[in-house]
Amino acid sequence: MEALTGEERIRYILALHEIPAMAMADGYSQAARAPGVVNLHASCGVGNGMGMLYNAWCSGTPLLVTAGQQDRRLLGEEPVLAGDTVGVTSPWTKWSHEVRRADDVALAVRRAIRIALTPPTGPVFLSLPVDMQSEMVENPDLAPAGRPPARPLPAGGELARAAVALANATAPVILAGCRVTEHGASEKLAQVARQIGAPIYSETHASNGRLPVASGNLLYAGAPPLWSPEIRKLLEPYDLAFIAGMDFLRQYIHHEPASPLPEGLKLVQLDVNEREVGKNYPVEIGLVGDIAGTLEELGTRIAAERNWEQARSANERRDRIGEQRRREQARLREEIAASKDVRPMTALNLSAAVARALPPDAAFVEEAPTTNQNLTARLGAIKTPTGHFGHRGWALGWGAGAAVGVKLAWPERPVVALLGDGATLYGVQALWTAANQRLPVVFVVANNAQYKILKNVGGVMGLPHAGAGRHVGLDITEPEIDYVRLAASLGVDAARVDDPDEVTGRIEAGLAGDGPLLVEAPIER
Repeated sequence: MEALTGEERIRYILALHEIPAMAMADGYSQAARAPGVVNLHASCGVGNGMGMLYNAWCSGTPLLVTAGQQDRRLLGEEPVLAGDTVGVTSPWTKWSHEVRRADDVALAVRRAIRIALTPPTGPVFLSLPVDMQSEMVENPDLAPAGRPPARPLPAGGELARAAVALANATAPVILAGCRVTEHGASEKLAQVARQIGAPIYSETHASNGRLPVASGNLLYAGAPPLWSPEIRKLLEPYDLAFIAGMDFLRQYIHHEPASPLPEGLKLVQLDVNEREVGKNYPVEIGLVGDIAGTLEELGTRIAAERNWEQARSANERRDRIGEQRRREQARLREEIAASKDVRPMTALNLSAAVARALPPDAAFVEEAPTTNQNLTARLGAIKTPTGHFGHRGWALGWGAGAAVGVKLAWPERPVVALLGDGATLYGVQALWTAANQRLPVVFVVANNAQYKILKNVGGVMGLPHAGAGRHVGLDITEPEIDYVRLAASLGVDAARVDDPDEVTGRIEAGLAGDGPLLVEAPIER
């Protein structure tokens, strides 16, 4: 902090707690497609940030996390704030290291950034003892880390086999994840989907971080369900599944049958992360390599491989999928209209109100899974595949800070965050940073005064009290929290709104403003 005083090349963003600090760096890194750098307090600060480190680990976000360590001359006495932060962070980082000499700082930073950016990307951690920070270094080597080279394409023989399998499939389906967008391959995936006439499913609600294609693409079919029997039913009509850049079907609660895959479904899997290929389910063809380049090569080979009849069948499938998507959207709009006057408003109507307010270039940050249900994407409101952010670890408190980080990376793009009330309370200090930096981010808090997801889970698990609607410790009542006054205490303008059209209007006005806005929206309980 002493060295940063008067340093104009580095912009220091202050957060009031480690949860929003980590989430801001995560959101910044995902949007900027560059390393995020976050500095935590010593051992206790590292502990506060661990949930967000888990999220970054699940997302593969290339974060450089630093934290102070006590003076090495005191460590033998077990002083205040000392701790094994390297051991604590190791499970959720690609590399965790304590720098022992000031001469090694530049080398350690270069190595850390290089490791963070090397696929599979992920967070790294450096512990910096305070006495080492005070040492002087003569002529340090401050050369930048540089980016690792791109991964090569898979072997030609495997590419040929994959192209033949995709061209010959009579009922193909695509399941694609965040790494497609993160590697700039969305349009190339869409082209392959058009060629073979396949719907595109994103990752499940449990890990739905980035969309693989723009949600307005008529081949986008939404997110698969959470539970094994429903996933199996969804996939039964298909003979081949092409899996691209996703953590394939991370399950949430055990169901029987344990496998979500129907018998006879062939799997072709592509990823830059070789650990994911065939990790849980055997694949017929596994492709490890650059995602964008591989999809482009597959498109060329499929075009050369397929015959006239296969092309005609693919076009017919594509038309059917598009018509099904249009019908689903019409059904959703009818359901929204039919419940528009219900008060408190339905979760469906709140999500639809947010969707109506999103400009084409908006970044939408979502941490309200029981409210949103992927509705903004299902309605086609996410116009660019880069515009959707959802966390993949489910450690609460991520959304508000992530929205601030995204806005810092993309000052020219509108940013809207839809947050559950429970999630908001974990990371609410992010509002202060938004106010401090005068960032026109709109935070929409879906207030149902409860931890709804845990009530839902109790029912799914067949717990008798949960099934009867009886719960302990899952309601945020007595007293209820006034989010308008809470936001105001952190310097953020806020309003409580119970009408969907007014929600839309408030968001539009907030995006045109010069500072943050919070909209508290009471919804059905």
